[in-house]
Amino acid sequence: MSERADVPVSVITDMLARAREHIDVLVYAAVSLHEAYPRLNDMLRERTAEECGVRIAIGDADSENVRQRGREEKFGHGIESRCRLALMHYRPLLGVPGLELRAHGTTLYNSLHRADDQLLVDAHVWGVNAYGAPVWHLRRHDSGKVSGAYTQSAAGRMRCSGSRPYAPAPERRMRRVPGRSTTRP
Repeated sequence: MSERADVPVSVITDMLARAREHIDVLVYAAVSLHEAYPRLNDMLRERTAEECGVRIAIGDADSENVRQRGREEKFGHGIESRCRLALMHYRPLLGVPGLELRAHGTTLYNSLHRADDQLLVDAHVWGVNAYGAPVWHLRRHDSGKVSGAYTQSAAGRMRCSGSRPYAPAPERRMRRVPGRSTTRP
């Protein structure tokens, strides 16, 4: 067991890159993946091109559960902006065959990164920012009871009523107002 901040990004990306059947990412934001591994979207496209199913569920920044998590972590609106940033990072993957991008408003007790029979589980701890949360690396064995419970939980979150396909809002354009500087509409 380690804290999430102690887990090298390569542990996560190598695990995902080796997946042949399934990749599931269930998080509120996890922007550190894109920041530390800019090729993440390319790697996910490669996985889907080889018929590996990819499901990603990012926290809905406007949901009460995301706002509550920010209050509990004493992170304020930071988690909401990180959810929006995460969706911005994944946005170029919209429409990729075999890849499902969703926004969810559910309570997360754990963040999950699944690649076939391996799971990285970040256990959320009340009052502790996600980078300080404990992480377990689980592998499914014959009985698969522990990893199976987390896998079923992730699948349920992807399908629940608090989860919806991500549809980006139309981009806002800058406009020029005669006699004034450029302003937002």
